[in-house]
Amino acid sequence: MASAAEQLAANMNFASFQKATELHKRIWFTIIALVVYRLGSYVPIPGIDVNAFARLFNSNSEGILGMFNMFSGGAVSRMAIFSLNVMPYISASIIVQLMGTVYPPWEKL
Repeated sequence: MASAAEQLAANMNFASFQKATELHKRIWFTIIALVVYRLGSYVPIPGIDVNAFARLFNSNSEGILGMFNMFSGGAVSRMAIFSLNVMPYISASIIVQLMGTVYPPWEKL
């Protein structure tokens, strides 16, 4: 007796995939978003001296800075526009949640 996953895999073919237009849109959106992110990870932040930051990064790359660089795919060492990833969003959401307990009008956010 075949499992549900095996039955689904047996019924999948290229013709049924061609009919899934919503899936096509989602896949193309994901591919375009990944390309934009990868290109943005090579665009340096305006106003930052890249050479000075590279010297600073090379001297301190074993600590927390190296870990951030690892999580960003090397974008921190290049000081790229997308080097921060989702870290600012996560930090801001934590701060807003904590402020909600201290200041009641913030709970509505």
